[in-house]
Amino acid sequence: MAIFAVDELTNPAVRGFLHVPDHQNGDALVLTHGAGADCNSKLLRGLAETFAESGYTVLRCNLPFRQQRPHGPPFPGNSDRDREGLGRAVEFMKNRARSNGRVFLGGHSYGGRQATMLAAEDPEIAAALLLLSYPLHPPRKPMQLRIAHLPNLRTPSFFVHGTRDPFGSPAEMESALALIPAKHELFTVQGAGHDLVAKKESNDLPQVVVQSFKRFAAAMPLSADNRSWRD
Repeated sequence: MAIFAVDELTNPAVRGFLHVPDHQNGDALVLTHGAGADCNSKLLRGLAETFAESGYTVLRCNLPFRQQRPHGPPFPGNSDRDREGLGRAVEFMKNRARSNGRVFLGGHSYGGRQATMLAAEDPEIAAALLLLSYPLHPPRKPMQLRIAHLPNLRTPSFFVHGTRDPFGSPAEMESALALIPAKHELFTVQGAGHDLVAKKESNDLPQVVVQSFKRFAAAMPLSADNRSWRD
């Protein structure tokens, strides 16, 4: 596997790291971070490396707000700019993918939420979504649900969620995900919080997530435009 720095001067720019596997399966994945991190987080690095070992070309990228400043949360009211940045990253990967390859889109927390909102606006943006610790509501504010766009989410979506995540319990997640008309699945990590770290499973988590996501993607129905897809 080789890792290359990416600095595409588009608007918004695409910046991050590209993991190129030794033996490519033709599929690609864009991964981005949460509000308090960047693309160098331990979670994203571990997942990117494990997906690449399974044959996926992976771009772990910084959202526009993180490109503008190294620390601090997203700028209020600028989430549309972050979604535009994700769209540019997906476009970058589609230009690299083989003609029969799928491009998946994933993110942790804030990044994953923006991915769902982008896909709700454009169902063809990605073949499927990988959502890590979706921030269903702020901690201790269960009435402030971030679900308005979920009934419009028609992209297959695989959610990974810790059983001790203060941003939403598994039961709350199940209730919210019932709003999604597309194929979806919730994979829970026992004892993990919002960072998806669990004492007994943290070392194996990337491998478990990759294998579970591969199974989810393999079960997706083929459309007229992607009958040649292979997992």
